[in-house]
Amino acid sequence: MSLLVTAALLVVVFFTSMLSGIFGMAGGLVLLGVLLFMLPVGTAIAVQGAIQIIANGSRAWFSRAFIDWKILGIICLGLIAAGVILVVVRYTPDLATVCIAIGLLPVLLWIPQSWLALDASKPHHAFVCGLLGGGLNLTVGVSGPTVDIFFIRTPMDRRTIIATKAATQVVSHAAKVVFYWQAAMVLAPLEWGAIALAAPFAIAGTSAGYWVLQRLTDANFKSWTRWIVTAIGIYYLIRGIFLLI
Repeated sequence: MSLLVTAALLVVVFFTSMLSGIFGMAGGLVLLGVLLFMLPVGTAIAVQGAIQIIANGSRAWFSRAFIDWKILGIICLGLIAAGVILVVVRYTPDLATVCIAIGLLPVLLWIPQSWLALDASKPHHAFVCGLLGGGLNLTVGVSGPTVDIFFIRTPMDRRTIIATKAATQVVSHAAKVVFYWQAAMVLAPLEWGAIALAAPFAIAGTSAGYWVLQRLTDANFKSWTRWIVTAIGIYYLIRGIFLLI
């Protein structure tokens, strides 16, 4: 990994971590998109997972007082179930499928609440959140929009949403790194060293995003989340279609 590429990666990590720090998602979508230009699919997903562990971990730490541990525990059970299923079927990702799947995810954010009233504060909904969100995170590398539909319509305020989602994503990204461990091993030690340099940039970006979050209203937070994730999804969908063509 050249010095220029490393510098560009650090800048991307900072701003994507800041984006996730504000909205609890979107940053991972952008980061994965950049990595998919540089690395094979499985390797890109593993590297994105490693970086996101740091970004989400710092976000969860900053907001730890607001984490709903009961919801987190049930979501983790769903994630374990998803992981077992994917190991049994021996799932392997491909770039076009990953891009199209990610591109279609934002549609979930626009489904009227009366059609799909999901609420992560309910135990059975939290389990499904872990099953679907964790499964998507393992299969295509991201799951923000899927997880979001279980949180954006809950009675929880934005701080609890961000904190609990961040803690959930830490566990989910860790599972992703383990799942794609062999793909990650194609990177040389020096390349992993360059990625390790991203850690303080991820933490700094998260801190900056957390500062902005405190100045957003709940209404603005939910509205901007939908539009930003939709714009990113359109990019992925177009790229996936071109790959198929």
